[in-house]
Amino acid sequence: MAKIKGITVTLINKIETGKDSFGHPVYKESRVNVENVLVAPAGTTEIVDMFNLTGKKGVYNLAIPKGDNHVWKDQKVEFFGELWQVIGLAQEGIADNIPLSWNQKWMVARYE
Repeated sequence: MAKIKGITVTLINKIETGKDSFGHPVYKESRVNVENVLVAPAGTTEIVDMFNLTGKKGVYNLAIPKGDNHVWKDQKVEFFGELWQVIGLAQEGIADNIPLSWNQKWMVARYE
């Protein structure tokens, strides 16, 4: 029997470094490789629901490994040679009650 294993994705976090002369936040990007992330195409119903909620067309679901403490909400992610935007809110289960290695699910849309 084959073991389920995810891929390495690059999470691109925006970190506020200060304010500009107009008082708007200034950000820098920090790239972090996150291993063992499952990537699966989003289902038709999920795509429609997310579009109705956010106005963005979700393409993939990402399953994040248990114990990951990175901020995923509204961040950019790179995998499959493309850039993606995390949209919506996480679906998260109780880690101790889930038998596999993942307990968070995020949806991503094409970054443009």
